[in-house]
Amino acid sequence: MRRRILVLAATACFMGINMAPTLATDAPTTAPSTRPAPKELSEAAHKALAWLVGRQQPSGAWGQGDESSEMGNGLANISATPNVADTCMAVMALYRAGSTPTTGLYKDAVYKAVNFVCEQIEKSDADSLYITELRGTRTQMKLGTYIDTFFAAQMLSELKSHMPTDGASKRVNDALAKVIHKIEKNQQANGQWANQGWAPTLAQAAAAKSINVAAANGVVVDEQVRQRAEQYAQADFRGANSAGGGGVAVATPGISGVATDSSILTARPYSGPVGGSGGDAGVKLYSSGSQIAAMQASKSVNDSRRAQYEDLAKSPTTSPARRKEAADMIARFDAVDKDLADAQQQVVANAGDGRFIAGFGSNGGEEFLSYLNIGESLYAAGGEAWSKWDDRTTDNLVKVQNDDGSWSGSHCITGRTFCTSAALMVLTIDRSAALAAPNGAHAGAR
Repeated sequence: MRRRILVLAATACFMGINMAPTLATDAPTTAPSTRPAPKELSEAAHKALAWLVGRQQPSGAWGQGDESSEMGNGLANISATPNVADTCMAVMALYRAGSTPTTGLYKDAVYKAVNFVCEQIEKSDADSLYITELRGTRTQMKLGTYIDTFFAAQMLSELKSHMPTDGASKRVNDALAKVIHKIEKNQQANGQWANQGWAPTLAQAAAAKSINVAAANGVVVDEQVRQRAEQYAQADFRGANSAGGGGVAVATPGISGVATDSSILTARPYSGPVGGSGGDAGVKLYSSGSQIAAMQASKSVNDSRRAQYEDLAKSPTTSPARRKEAADMIARFDAVDKDLADAQQQVVANAGDGRFIAGFGSNGGEEFLSYLNIGESLYAAGGEAWSKWDDRTTDNLVKVQNDDGSWSGSHCITGRTFCTSAALMVLTIDRSAALAAPNGAHAGAR
C-alpha cells in the first residue's frame, strides 16, 4: 500500500505537468522534412553538464552516482564503483552537447572516458557478450545483462572519427571491432540478444541502435545481424498490437555486388514473439520506445542504401534474378517504414495519456531513456508532433531537475549519473549523432 501511494503521488506530480491531449491528433510525417537548427544549450543543460563532469573519477569512468536510499542494497560502495554503461551514457551526453576527444569544453573528460572503456574491452574475452568483469550493476539488473556492451558499441561508433592521434584511433577501432564481433556472434536466430533484467526490451533496443549506428559510421556489420534485429522489432510491434498476437514470416534478401556489408544473403524464416516480447515490465512506454528506436535506427541505414537497390531494379542490364532481389530489398525497406510510421502514430496518440507518459508511475532512468528513444524518432520524422513532444518533455525535465543540476530517479534506475546523462540527451535530441548523416558529422560536434 505504501508503494502504491508513492507511485500514485509521483504520477500525480508528473501529470501536473501538462501533456496536452491535442498532441494525439498530430501524426508524424514520414516524408523527409526540414529540421530546425539545433537549439542553444539551455541553462538546465549547462548545469547538468557541469555536475556530470564534476563527478568523473580519475580513471575516466563514472560510477552510478547517488541512489535512492531504498536502492543501495547491491554492490558495496555502489555509487562510486566505476562501470562501463554509466560511463558511456555520460560520454554520449557530453558528445551531444558539443564535446569530442579533440574539441569542446569537456574534451579532456571525453578522451579519458573513451580510454577507460577501451581498457575494459581490451581485458575482456574474445567471444562472450561481456566486456567488463563487473557484475550486478544497477543498469545490468534493470536494463539487461549486457547493456554495457551495447552502449559501448554505440559510443565508440560515434566517436571513432574524432580521436586526436592515429594511435588513439586505432585503439578505438580495434576495441569497436571486438565489441561488434561479440554482438554479431551472440545474436539469437530470432534477432534477440539474451538479456536478463527488469526491462530487457530497453537493452534489445540499445543493441539494435548500436549495430546500426556502427554501420552508419562506416563499420562493417553483418547484414543478417542488422536485419534480424530489425525484423524482431517489427514482429514485436505487430505482435503487441494485433488482436490475435502471433509472429510474422519474413525472409532475408540481399544482392551480391551491392554494398550491404555481406554478399548474397539467404532467406531465413522468422520465429518471432507472440503478443510482444514481454520484456517491458508491463510498461507500454518502454516497449513502444524500444520498438521505435530499433526500427528508426535500421531505417536510417536503409535510407542510405535505398538508392542502390532502386537503381539496380531499374537498370536494363540487371538480370531478372537480381532485379527480383533488389525489389525484395526495397520491399523490406518499405515494410520497416510502414511499421515505424504506425508505431510513431500510436505513440503520438498515446502521448496525451498521462499514464503512458508516466511509465512505471514515477520518474526513473527507464522513463528518461524511453523519452530519448521516442524523441529521436519523432525528430527524424519532423513536423508538429516532434515540436510538441520536445516542448513537453523539455518542460517536464526542467521541472524535475535537482537544484545541483542533476536528475535522479524515484524507482529502479535512480542513480544520478544515468538519470542525468539520459535527461541531458533528451534535452539535446536535435544534436543526436544517432540521426546524423553517415559521414559522422552532427550538430553536437560543431
